[in-house]
Amino acid sequence: MSTNPLDDDALLIPAYAGRLGTDPLPRARLADAETTPSEAYRFIHDELMLDGQSRMNLATFVTTWMEPQGQALMSESFDKNAIDHDEYPATSAIDTRTVAIVADLFHAPGLDPKDPASATGTTTIGSSEAVMLAGLALKWRWRKARQAQGLDASRPQLVLGSNVQVVWEKFCRYFDVEPVYLPIEPGRYVITPEQVRAAVDENTIGAVTILGTTFTGEYEDVAGVCAALDDLAAQGGPDVPVHVDAASGGFVAPFLDPDLRWDFRLPRVASINASGHKYGLTYPGIGFVVFRDRAALDEDLVFRVNYLGGDMPTFTLNFSRPGAQIIGQYYNFIRLGRDGYTKIMTALRGTATWLAKELGALHHLRVVSDGSALPVVTLEVDDDAPFTAFDVSHELRAFGWQVPAYTMPADAQSVTVLRIVVREGFSGDLAGKLRDDLTSTLQRLSSTNTPREHRIAFHY
Repeated sequence: MSTNPLDDDALLIPAYAGRLGTDPLPRARLADAETTPSEAYRFIHDELMLDGQSRMNLATFVTTWMEPQGQALMSESFDKNAIDHDEYPATSAIDTRTVAIVADLFHAPGLDPKDPASATGTTTIGSSEAVMLAGLALKWRWRKARQAQGLDASRPQLVLGSNVQVVWEKFCRYFDVEPVYLPIEPGRYVITPEQVRAAVDENTIGAVTILGTTFTGEYEDVAGVCAALDDLAAQGGPDVPVHVDAASGGFVAPFLDPDLRWDFRLPRVASINASGHKYGLTYPGIGFVVFRDRAALDEDLVFRVNYLGGDMPTFTLNFSRPGAQIIGQYYNFIRLGRDGYTKIMTALRGTATWLAKELGALHHLRVVSDGSALPVVTLEVDDDAPFTAFDVSHELRAFGWQVPAYTMPADAQSVTVLRIVVREGFSGDLAGKLRDDLTSTLQRLSSTNTPREHRIAFHY
């Protein structure tokens, strides 16, 4: 057995010999002795160099660049717990304002412009928490209505597409709701109003629509779903509310597609979630859930505590949570306004559609979504290509790019795509560099003699 400490996976070995000391540190337990601040920083800093470059991570929707002034405000607020309203009244007031701004952006009815507290909703750690809260509100509302009528309330169901983000599966499992999944199919990666209408019944707590799917960036037909459910209710069928998962599109559509009716302008929309740390342009994690009005949020879900000082209502799954991201989001709202957000989103969509056109012209690639909804480009590799999408994804890492390859959801799993998320910080110049690197990658893969089936086996 080797006695070389470099071979011991349980140890952290100093990288700079005598400069930072030579005694190894344990990896998975606390060391007996302390290290100096500079040593601790260097150990962690050097390991983090092994991460990919976040700006070149085209897999994520999450913000990877902010203006330095926004970063400075966030760093000044790292020590603030957003739940401590009495201790941090300015942060609390800003929190309330951000919710009101989002509710107004989504056309929530009955808002008082002089009273930010007139908006019904809350900030969250991200859209995952927001989804859980919105789902609970749907379940509570349905159950109380059933119980008031003396009907069975033991089988709550939620209608949603198989293209939803995994957080919806978590909600259904964690909170004992039966999911009713609507299938997609090759060439159609969103659900249809007809599917929703046929799937709902008296046990349906709500129907979920997506404004910008994670798989292709497409918008689902929220207005069409609402119209179908309006017609069903008018004919004596169940009166089913709609939730809009606008995690990605909530900060895109209001600026680029202001006439698109997907939000509270549709009376059937009861709640909306959005991620500030996606196209809200704030570092993670910050999200929102907003409701049409107070009637859409059962008071039994709101807790009031006073042990932090003052009476404080709270509607969250978390309790202590960072105030810094709330401040960062408010900075963006103040800094950009509608005009600034519109300019940024216009630039991102322009970059995405240009990139889709350029990449669609390359041999063996076919565009699935072209960035004309969310600024997201998805691509298929031709069946007759001597390589797969997984090969392309793997080879692009040699240039530093992280472009994911994945199969579509159930009923379309025969389709594999590459996805490129165009975010703030991904300039037109970088898009051109990606095109050039992808062109080189395709040429190299096309010239290899490795059989396609071997490549598939390798990357799985």
